[in-house]
Amino acid sequence: MFAELKNELSSSQATLVAVSKTKPEEQILNLYRQGHRHFGENRVQELCRKHKNLPKDINWHLIGHLQSNKVKQVVPFVHMIHSVDSIKVLKEINKQAAKFDRQVKCLLQLKIAQEDSKYGFHLSELESFFTAHPYETMPNVRFCGVMGMATYTDNQEQVRDEFRTLRNIFSELNYRFFANNPDFAEISMGMSGDYKIALEEGSTLVRIGRMLFGERTYARAALV
Repeated sequence: MFAELKNELSSSQATLVAVSKTKPEEQILNLYRQGHRHFGENRVQELCRKHKNLPKDINWHLIGHLQSNKVKQVVPFVHMIHSVDSIKVLKEINKQAAKFDRQVKCLLQLKIAQEDSKYGFHLSELESFFTAHPYETMPNVRFCGVMGMATYTDNQEQVRDEFRTLRNIFSELNYRFFANNPDFAEISMGMSGDYKIALEEGSTLVRIGRMLFGERTYARAALV
């Protein structure tokens, strides 16, 4: 399945993030030995442990909800944080990254799903913030784009509409606030059950777990 996915994504120039949460390190190494380097984790503690134990050229993506008090644990090594969902977390990333003299790649998580359990900004929040605080005022954050999760539903048109909403928000933010920032180029959307729709709607990063590693051990994780 890994080879087929890689071939499918290459035609759309999208990056595959293998979601390895709850999976043993040997399964990660199996994909690593096949040349894969982008892996996604939901929990900070698990991410830190795997980073410590596994090859250092792995690009680790934090895709789960990040609390501000845990930012300092991942800032030294994380490749990209997909789940920046509040101004408080954004400011903390900038503060902690400055201590290590590095820029941390970040995606702004937008709430596009019709589910209360999903985190994320509303467009109006970001409009207000970036109007008052241009991205240059956070020199240790590298703003790279947006992330979103669609509603968990069998209604594919609803999923498509939500992904299209995210793409339109990306375009609006890019035009208004990041026109001079070539890094702002990523749209992280699409998981095992809806990545084909996400690719059609412009995804540049897809987060695939179940198709690569099999079913999770708990119900909510099986959605990725």
